[in-house]
Amino acid sequence: MASLQPVRGTHDLLPDDMRAHRHVSDTARAAAGRYGFDEMATPIFEFSQVFKRTLGDTSDVVTKEMYTFEDKGGDEVTLRPENTAGVARSFISEGLAQNVPVKFFYSGPMFRYERPQKGRLRQFHQIGVELIGVEQAQADLEVIACGARVLDDLGVLGETTLELNTLGDTESRNRYREALVTYFNDYVDELSPDSQDRLQRNPLRILDSKNERDRDIVAGAPVFEQFLNEGSQAFFATVRDGLDALEIAYTLNPRLVRGLDYYCHTAFEFTTQALGAQGAVIAGGRYDGLIGMMGGRETPGVGWAGGIERLAMLCGDPPPASRPIVVIPVGDEARAAGFTLTETLRRAEYRVDIGYSGNMSRRMKRANRLNAAAVVILGEDELARQAATVRHMDTGEQEEVLLASLPEFLALYR
Repeated sequence: MASLQPVRGTHDLLPDDMRAHRHVSDTARAAAGRYGFDEMATPIFEFSQVFKRTLGDTSDVVTKEMYTFEDKGGDEVTLRPENTAGVARSFISEGLAQNVPVKFFYSGPMFRYERPQKGRLRQFHQIGVELIGVEQAQADLEVIACGARVLDDLGVLGETTLELNTLGDTESRNRYREALVTYFNDYVDELSPDSQDRLQRNPLRILDSKNERDRDIVAGAPVFEQFLNEGSQAFFATVRDGLDALEIAYTLNPRLVRGLDYYCHTAFEFTTQALGAQGAVIAGGRYDGLIGMMGGRETPGVGWAGGIERLAMLCGDPPPASRPIVVIPVGDEARAAGFTLTETLRRAEYRVDIGYSGNMSRRMKRANRLNAAAVVILGEDELARQAATVRHMDTGEQEEVLLASLPEFLALYR
């Protein structure tokens, strides 16, 4: 029988990995909380229509990448490939339109059947924020500033570049779309098969093509700025002026787009050169048409999502785990007392492990593997004196301490 392995595109999060993930998610959660975002969670799977409506029946995500199946009740459900659609569905189904504006933070796993690569597996994890119910550009500023704060608190803002563009309003977007179709039609025979398909369905997606010839053609394509009406220009100017006032540096990227029709105005990404070709670590934008498209009342929204794996890679080594205290009872009488002592110390909020069995050498080696700060040795002689021997693992020094005084004595190891 072949040995059991994780499914391709998944992996186990062992303690070091988990600590790196928690560092990213906990830091983001705390930063988002300072901006007034409350944490929420949506189900890991939704009815497939939640994503087909929002991502488009013919999009690559829907046709090639979603994990979709029929459950035992005959309903078609999908493991979420992203979370904005689930948050929007929740906004509608929970009747939150009466409470706008609402500000949500989330963290959790997403699923896409795509080629596994460094920092992006088929089960991957994201953090994100969504601000729903504010049509003014100040909402875009707050969301972008929150993303910058997360990166700064992680210590990696200096390794990223904020790339910024505008998609304008519906009128501007339609004019730009028509111009792109006209331009690309002159090169239709030279475009890749994927881009030829996108030309009729979603020409903005051609701007994202990774095909080398497509990119040569895209280089000469019209840019969005040429088709913005006055309202769209004013909205984007407010965003840029606000970023300048907040001293958040940015670079204009006229090729940064969102292919779906419900996106408008601001599009942005925090990118890095430190992780290879897949450079975005946080990506977001304004989606004023999303909730209306899903059947709810027309409600503006703006948000971003960030890849935890990629951010953890950018951060490097996670903060070290807190060092435990290890209790080693020696002898039958000390064994029961040792378990009691470990609980006493845990109630005092120490991280405590116990040397279960084996000779002293073996148990001390395990304490070293655990990177223990101190070892509390409880033998029958010490127990008779209501004391224990505390060994300082960094220096090797040891001293006897009364059991009643241990919680206070060990405070220097917190």
